[in-house]
Formats: sequence, structure tokens, C-alpha cells
Amino acid sequence: MKQLLISTLLVFGLSMNVSAQRRPPAPPHPSKNELVNSKMQELTKKYNTEKKLILNHPLATKQMKRDQMKALNKRYETEKRLLQKVK
Repeated sequence: MKQLLISTLLVFGLSMNVSAQRRPPAPPHPSKNELVNSKMQELTKKYNTEKKLILNHPLATKQMKRDQMKALNKRYETEKRLLQKVK
């Protein structure tokens, strides 16, 4: 009886160990549109934070702010155009 109990516990323990080592299924890959949309959201968020930093800078003059905003807008438009091309 004792041998039966030990062998069943051993078999049960080994089967639990083997089943625990199986890998979980891989997560599904996002589609191309989902990737582009997430990149677009990141780009917009980055643009808004940089815009806020430029406009709220205490030492920059109006001309400096205007020049920085022009450069930022130009860079944002080119990156946005590239993302739309990929879509």
C-alpha cells in the first residue's frame, strides 16, 4: 500500500512538472494599421509636449519661439506624411 501511494505521488508530481513547463501561446501580433495608429498617437503626444515646452519657456523671445515652432511643425508634418505613406 505504501509503495502504491509513493508511486502515484511520484507519477502525479512528474506529470505536474511536465505540464508546468509548457509555454503559453504567443500573443497575437498587431496588424499594420494598429502599429501605424499607435505610432501616430505617440507622435502626436510627443509633438504636444514639445509644443508646450517651447511655448512655456521663460527665457525664449517671441522670435525664438516662432522659429522653434516652425521647425517643430515642419518635422511633425514630414513624420506624419511618412507614417501615412506606410499606411
